[in-house]
Amino acid sequence: MNNFLIYPIIIPFFFAIVLIFMQRKVVLQRVITLSALAISAICAFILLLQVEREGIQTVTFGNWPAPFGITMVADSVSSLLVLTTAVLVFFIVWFGFGMIGKAREQHFYYPGILMITTGVSGAFTTGDIFNLFVFFEVLLIASYLLIVLGGERLQLRESFKYILINVISSSLFVITVAFLYSVVGTLNMADISDKIKEINQPGIVTTIAVLFLMVFGLKGAIFPLYFWLPSSYAAAPIPVLALFGALLTKVGIYAITRTYTLFFVHDLSYTHELLMILSVITVVIGCIGALAHFDLKQIIIYNIVIAVGVILFAVAQLNEVALMGAMFYLIHDMIIKAALFMIIGIIIFITGTSNLRKMGGLMQTYPALGWFYLIAAFGLVGIPPLSGFVGKLLIIQGGFAADNIIGTIIIIASSLVVLLSAIRIFIYAFWGGVQPIQQIDRSRYVKLFISAAVLVLLSVAYGVGSEWIMPFMEDAANVLANPSVYVEAVLKGGN
Repeated sequence: MNNFLIYPIIIPFFFAIVLIFMQRKVVLQRVITLSALAISAICAFILLLQVEREGIQTVTFGNWPAPFGITMVADSVSSLLVLTTAVLVFFIVWFGFGMIGKAREQHFYYPGILMITTGVSGAFTTGDIFNLFVFFEVLLIASYLLIVLGGERLQLRESFKYILINVISSSLFVITVAFLYSVVGTLNMADISDKIKEINQPGIVTTIAVLFLMVFGLKGAIFPLYFWLPSSYAAAPIPVLALFGALLTKVGIYAITRTYTLFFVHDLSYTHELLMILSVITVVIGCIGALAHFDLKQIIIYNIVIAVGVILFAVAQLNEVALMGAMFYLIHDMIIKAALFMIIGIIIFITGTSNLRKMGGLMQTYPALGWFYLIAAFGLVGIPPLSGFVGKLLIIQGGFAADNIIGTIIIIASSLVVLLSAIRIFIYAFWGGVQPIQQIDRSRYVKLFISAAVLVLLSVAYGVGSEWIMPFMEDAANVLANPSVYVEAVLKGGN
């Protein structure tokens, strides 16, 4: 049994329970939360090295071997995502010390954060389709807590929409899993992949594939199921928004990627063509939204929608180059979105507004903030050698290799729109005449800025150091492009 596989799940879960009984001890909650996340990150890093050195790692609970027992699986895809999750949550929590406020900290903010970490890490590593649902519910219940934290009118209104949509999605998830089980007779993902090949019912399997796309599309915010995301995310406090923007939609993307590379490869002309069309439309809708708004939050939120479309377009190509680009870009987007939400949170904190029209001249008073925002914006666009460049380049190569010329051109064009939306923030907020700003504690600003700056530098390192990261990405793409590698490791190598 490889204990490092379950530590990033068990550790945050255990400490989340402990923190429930420390509601008023804010400082102690902070220390314990950061410690739990640091330990989880170390365990995830060790796990990643083990996967690279020894191959896919599995843990089967109980005395039942796969596919009968509950199996957790760590390949290069899941271990990379678990490590990224732990690191990002660490910095988001650090950032939140100066932003969230003690009133919220005393109302189960930190247990909610750790439970989301548990749910996200579990969703990335589970080898059982029903337990994917369970971990989805864990992170969603925690997100319900965090989105209403503070009890403001806007939060309560948007949280109702958020909860309603996710309840419907979860119900459809259970129904779809039951439908799938009635066809293949198993819940183990590797075994499902094997059984689907054996049954001669392509129509039913295609129907199940579309149902899963609806379920995960709601959670990942793919067109036309993205409608809930802009307003619901914008209502959350800035640290929670950074957490949601960096992680939650990525779990939906991961679920689509895993199922559409492992299960549903029997009718590519329909399932993956549908995925490609929806992903391209998602990119277009995201571009329109990013240009239409003058609200800081909404601009970056619609850039989440663009990234969702770009990643899923790569998945739809189903070739190794595109899948490697999808993995590269997915992790880039997790890092850069967290950094950008932190930075715009600081801008809103300084100016007292999220309306671009009411900002200006911040470069004169906060030059470091301006330069770091510009670096993050260039990384978001994919200007070499920053983090977004390698992933998008591989996605474009994969698109052309699959002869999807129009879709690939739209992906290229979307980079210009992303650049325009990002630069518009810089021009409005940092250039021009100085607008009235709030008197803030300089030391508090420095604390906020440092955590955001570290993440920006991490994104730069991710781009500049892509050569050293490439072997992990190649391995991840190989697992996604060749499902037999995953299946054999789980069914024959599980312990």
